[in-house]
Amino acid sequence: VSIDGFDAATHDAIRGEGSFERAIEGVQRLLALGFLPIVTAGRTWPEGEEPGVYRGFVRMLQRRGYPRPRVKLMPALKIGAEAERDRGYRRSERVTRAMVADEEFDLSQLVCASARVVTDRGIWVCPILLEEPDGNLGEDLEKAADTPYRLRHSACYTCWRYGAICSNPGGAAPEAGAASEELVSP
Repeated sequence: VSIDGFDAATHDAIRGEGSFERAIEGVQRLLALGFLPIVTAGRTWPEGEEPGVYRGFVRMLQRRGYPRPRVKLMPALKIGAEAERDRGYRRSERVTRAMVADEEFDLSQLVCASARVVTDRGIWVCPILLEEPDGNLGEDLEKAADTPYRLRHSACYTCWRYGAICSNPGGAAPEAGAASEELVSP
């Protein structure tokens, strides 16, 4: 569930008035049905504020009935409305062959390396590239699964820089191992 701030003022400024409460209601409905939703927020704050933002999300969700919330904070993709709000990608922010050749970067961790998105409009390499014509790999899932994809879009730079942003890394919090009992107790 995408929630862009741990209060209505922050979230609604991005998604529209009243959308925060509707999103929280969706989380509560999922919980009532036995699901454990992951609340995902795209970074619209300075990176140094990440631990405080994470704690703010956890506390808000606990107050709303989610005893041990799953929260994932993602770097912002500088496309669409975010490009207008902040800035788009610079010319220098593109993945190069040299960057991909770096042995320290594990391409297998990226969604586009092993997963596909199946829609009524075809099979896509990545959920971020659903509107990009070359992100469509056709109609045959078996063939699409075996089709390699070169990181060539501006948004690919964010995935390269931060790692597998669409996957769930197992609930790792920004304060890695420093979660206090206060944050996980009901």
